[in-house]
Amino acid sequence: MLLSTLVSDANPYSVTNLRRQYQQAATSKEAGEKFYKLMAAYDKQDAVVLGYKAAAEAIRARDASMFNKLTYVQNANKLFDQAVKLDADNPEIRFLRLSVESNLPAFLGLSPHVEEDRQFLVSMLLQHPKSGLDAESFALVRNFMVDRGHVSEADAQKLTQL
Repeated sequence: MLLSTLVSDANPYSVTNLRRQYQQAATSKEAGEKFYKLMAAYDKQDAVVLGYKAAAEAIRARDASMFNKLTYVQNANKLFDQAVKLDADNPEIRFLRLSVESNLPAFLGLSPHVEEDRQFLVSMLLQHPKSGLDAESFALVRNFMVDRGHVSEADAQKLTQL
């Protein structure tokens, strides 16, 4: 366990590290800036990492001036499109996109995938442990879906038992 932690910490773009930084960035402006800077430097094509790069753009929009918010959200959407195109069946990418799009004001018209991603994730979660999510990401996605009301009461009950 310690070895895997050391290996993931050595790679700033490991999914474990990105997950941790994303959660911190979602609650702190300072952590959001740090996460954005890390992700802005990423120039490869790993689908999951691109999903986190898109999320970093969205977090940057949260903290940006009114003048720049839309630009960051549009950048996030382009990166999410790219990530989903590379790996459409990846639940982590779909979760990131849903977590961003479901928080955007509807009048922007930049949340076209909310229902599609919601249905995809509910289906994947109900298949757990064959969902494609490790235990940590399963708990993160399940809690988000249940806490934010993205699942029916019946599905919420099923998911809390998994």
